[in-house]
Amino acid sequence: MPSRIEIKAAAPESLRTIEIEADEAVTWSDVQAASTGDDAKSLKGFTMLAYSGGRLSVGQFPQPVIVDLQGMRVRKGKTPAFLHHDKKEIVGHGTPTISENRITMEGVVSGAGKAAQEVRESAANGFPWQASIGAQVQRLQQVHQGETATVNGKTVRGPVLIARKSVLNEISFVPIGADRSTSATVAATVDPETEKDDTEMEFHDWLKAQGWTEDEISAMSDSQTKVLEAAWKTATKAPPTTQPNSPANRTVPTTPANPQPPIQASGGNTAQTLQTGQPMDIVAQMRADASAELERQSAIRRITASYGDVEITVGNQQVSLEAHAIKEGWNADKTELEAHRAHRPTAPGVIVRDRDVSDNVLEAAVCTAGGLENVEAHYNEQTLDAAHRQFRHGIGLQELLLEAAWRSGYQGRSFRSDHRGILEAAFSTTALTGILSNIANKFLLAGFMAVEDTWMKIAATRNVSDFKTVTSYRMSGAFDFLEVGPTGELKHDTVDEESFTNQARTYGRMFGISRQQQINDDLDALSAIPRRIGRGGALKLNDVFWTTFLSNSTFFKTANKNYFDGASSNLSSASLKTAQEKFRKQTDPDGKPLAITPRILLVPPEEEVAADELMTSTQVNTGGSSTKDKVPNRNVWSGKYERAVSTYLSNESYSGYSALAWYLLASPQDLPVIEVAFLNGVKRPTVESADADFNVLGIQMRGFFDFGVSLQDHRGGVKSKGES
Repeated sequence: MPSRIEIKAAAPESLRTIEIEADEAVTWSDVQAASTGDDAKSLKGFTMLAYSGGRLSVGQFPQPVIVDLQGMRVRKGKTPAFLHHDKKEIVGHGTPTISENRITMEGVVSGAGKAAQEVRESAANGFPWQASIGAQVQRLQQVHQGETATVNGKTVRGPVLIARKSVLNEISFVPIGADRSTSATVAATVDPETEKDDTEMEFHDWLKAQGWTEDEISAMSDSQTKVLEAAWKTATKAPPTTQPNSPANRTVPTTPANPQPPIQASGGNTAQTLQTGQPMDIVAQMRADASAELERQSAIRRITASYGDVEITVGNQQVSLEAHAIKEGWNADKTELEAHRAHRPTAPGVIVRDRDVSDNVLEAAVCTAGGLENVEAHYNEQTLDAAHRQFRHGIGLQELLLEAAWRSGYQGRSFRSDHRGILEAAFSTTALTGILSNIANKFLLAGFMAVEDTWMKIAATRNVSDFKTVTSYRMSGAFDFLEVGPTGELKHDTVDEESFTNQARTYGRMFGISRQQQINDDLDALSAIPRRIGRGGALKLNDVFWTTFLSNSTFFKTANKNYFDGASSNLSSASLKTAQEKFRKQTDPDGKPLAITPRILLVPPEEEVAADELMTSTQVNTGGSSTKDKVPNRNVWSGKYERAVSTYLSNESYSGYSALAWYLLASPQDLPVIEVAFLNGVKRPTVESADADFNVLGIQMRGFFDFGVSLQDHRGGVKSKGES
């Protein structure tokens, strides 16, 4: 069965609950039957490798999923084993074991229904069953393209989704899986009592021997099957003196010793009263009925195919015409008439739009309606064209939720009449949470990028894998090459270490799409709100960054030879010369030249024009014709340094602010004065969408940002106070 993610309603304290069915390959081999008691002799034992810790393709989700086994727990008691993840199809139970990189389970086929029988007997016949896990995810991490993360003892590269916390609910037997590295073993040894009554295969073989085809057998109704089973038992009943399982001794009596009462059998549109004492007549009649039924169904399918996928109204629901015609026993003429009626337009000028819209088309329609800048960079021309054709007048929040609900089989058309039902149906599918997250993240990024980013010009960045304090070492010393002697041996240099620390922390906010916004069809909830969340993340990063940078009274000081003040320290050609000289005369701990060139001139808005004049003018004023001494009039600073301006430098809300102080800094790639650490290298906030929170009648989402800021090497810059 195909893998899928199903979104279900979560408790208020749980942001996201996702049920992942991760199909895994299964291989069968013989094992001993379970022997836990006298009543367990007929139970078949099984073992399986249900999950090997790798990537899983899960439904329509745009990225593969990995279940973090260290964050998975198992519910108390035995774990059930189902067929096809259907709770009604019980196969058995067992005890799972979760290790660093795999999930295994040992158990018994303890079910008493058809599902357990199908698994047991198909395994005995060598059918290659496969395994699948059903898990409830409590925390999901998104790893973006180019980023890496550690999971199940391995380093993986994005894009990928990691289920960091989950609960194992069940393990299922499925015919087709995804992960070929897993396996399962089921006891193929059959209990003697079961061998005596291996009815299913013998009955099937008997039907084949009578000339029934596979299509005819599969088309049988339950009542037809019961009649044929009675005929099979009569035809294969042997005298008491013979061996019961000897085909040579089986007879077909013309008149049974104890005639049975009539059995009603229906086939196609006919009903016959049949005597079990005439099995061959029963077979012939039922074969004729089955053949007629197959021809009726084929005619219905040909008719409905010519009209397309036609739906009709039955009661208050929309159902498939083809399925309803087959179920109700319609003939070809009645089906043709109903198909023509359903296909005929009900009113002029009404356009019936195909509801099978892809996730990308829905996202593109919302982003276009929400006014996302440069939407062409996110979606290709075909997707944008499809979004325009499907939603010519734009798309609202209600229509988006209805599209998701229809995918799960919801039949209603009015959002206001069944608001709760639509939310429940919408969040029972895979796509909606992913669509909401993708849309919100695009608007969040637009808001994030709209905020001042001067910090990026002057700061170094680093990736951290957790929230622990990290220490980096700047290796100081000469590092000059030494002469190599005749032996060719290279000598090790001895250096001093200077350490700098940093630590990532989490910043974030919750936001939601309220019931009122849904009823008001307010698309602003998916565009403006995430945009404001993105802006909030950028503002928080700037706030932490410039608070740290401006707390520099012990970082830039005379003792460090990277600070000067006085009346002549205001930004000018003369003071810039002083700053450049101080920078170039910086030395390493051994007293030798640092040999690093300044690259960036950082100023507050009040000094922006002065900085522009120094960095862009090609000539300087020499005093006019009255000047007696000839001086050069070429501006030596033109284009020499990259100019950077930040409004935070002179903002009174920050300790250490100044409208006159300015800085000459090295490139952060050469020698940074400040550093920003990002968790797992994610340099922007992330939005996670949640299930519909029915306790507060809305949809909750959250934006969070993991980063840390710390000053680094004082030799990487010079500060001028700009005044006395």
